[in-house]
Amino acid sequence: MNLRAKNASIALAGAALLALGLSACSGTAGAATEDTAATAGYAVDADTLVFGVVPDSADTETNYQPLMDYIAQETGKTVEYHESTDYAALIEAAIAGKIDVASFSGFTYVTATNNGAELTPISSIVTEEGQEPGYFSQAIVPTASGIQSLDDFAGKKVCFVDPSSTSGYLFPSYNLLEAGIDPETDVTPVFAGKHDVSVQKVGEGVECEAGFAEDSEVEKSDKVRVIEETMVPGAPLVYSNTLPDDVKDQLVDILAEVTIDDIIASGVDSADSDGFRSVFYETKPVDDAYYDLIRDICEKTDATQCQG
Repeated sequence: MNLRAKNASIALAGAALLALGLSACSGTAGAATEDTAATAGYAVDADTLVFGVVPDSADTETNYQPLMDYIAQETGKTVEYHESTDYAALIEAAIAGKIDVASFSGFTYVTATNNGAELTPISSIVTEEGQEPGYFSQAIVPTASGIQSLDDFAGKKVCFVDPSSTSGYLFPSYNLLEAGIDPETDVTPVFAGKHDVSVQKVGEGVECEAGFAEDSEVEKSDKVRVIEETMVPGAPLVYSNTLPDDVKDQLVDILAEVTIDDIIASGVDSADSDGFRSVFYETKPVDDAYYDLIRDICEKTDATQCQG
């Protein structure tokens, strides 16, 4: 079955073409600044690293602030937080070279690189000691619901997160297809935009009778119960391939294998909080081949977001 994604517009043409009509005598200083930044390979300038994130929960910036503080301390650069309005906007930013380092979902990484973004995975965050990179995409229903399996999702209003979400759309769609349910035509899809909102809407049982979300958000709610779950590849921390080699090497050195205790010991006091501990224990190295499972599922679902 063809998985035709809705509401996922990935702009492949850069808005930078607006500058084509400038005359030789206008904007000289601005052009020189832009050329310098472009030559250096930075999204903004050599003193700044733009950190992009998938906008997957209300606490996204708070969750990542200690990690950004650590990157700033170790590199000596200002780390500028860039939260896109949705997954597609983050992909556009990556393609346009507007981010230097980022935390993607696996699906977003594959989609961005398929469409020309120059990115390399460094590592994936794990949240508990002894874990391997990876997390669960969970199928959820209201606690009092009579729905017992994915087979019962047919004909229901189903919450997904975003058309470019790994655990909130790609894996759920694949699992529904495996159950003989078309995620476009056999259910009424509702895109919540963020994992926590998907959990909230399912718990309320009004807009969504069932749905999907990442385990870290599901476990915060007592309004839903899990009926099925699937392990998905861990979300990658990535760097832009356009960065200078010494900066890329430095990012690998500080982000490939670091624990929360390492970050705290380095002097980043913001890391010593219950909020950060709930989302970060350490990082473990991953490479591009680690995401071949996502590419395989893209092929099996024929998801348009995967295509370059």
